[in-house]
Amino acid sequence: MDLLIHDVKGAAAKALADGVFAGARVIADDGSARPCIGCFGCWIKTPGTCVIRDGHADMGAQLSRCDRLFIVSQCVYGGFSPFVKTVIDRSIAYVHPYFVFKNGEMHHRARYENRMDLTVWFYGTDLTDAQRATARKFVQAMAVNFYCRLSQVCFVNAPDDIKEAPAK
Repeated sequence: MDLLIHDVKGAAAKALADGVFAGARVIADDGSARPCIGCFGCWIKTPGTCVIRDGHADMGAQLSRCDRLFIVSQCVYGGFSPFVKTVIDRSIAYVHPYFVFKNGEMHHRARYENRMDLTVWFYGTDLTDAQRATARKFVQAMAVNFYCRLSQVCFVNAPDDIKEAPAK
């Protein structure tokens, strides 16, 4: 399954879902996503599932079934937009609370065997080199933490500039 998480609004959102990412499961900002409250319920009370019931409680499980994860986000201070960050934060159930050493660093242990491909498009005009560098490092760290294979990090002025998804 391909999964697209994006913060794009209006006609551009429909164009992404119906065009470049046709066939992907789409998670878009419909106003229902509540931020992670840091309760660790997804690790302790309901392992693998968030305790907040707002339509995003199963993000860890969705990632476990995902072959390719696509993220389209406005670049905000070298990171994701508030909505995309909320969805990623709510995906922490994808990993266990237990730690392992990986590449000389401490990371959460994988909950699932799945190793998805990750591609991120950041959009925004007038992005500085520093913002782009920060965004690349941020996504590289996310790929390590979520046991992804990082395909690419791309920068465009607007979501309409995304013309094709990477080939399978």
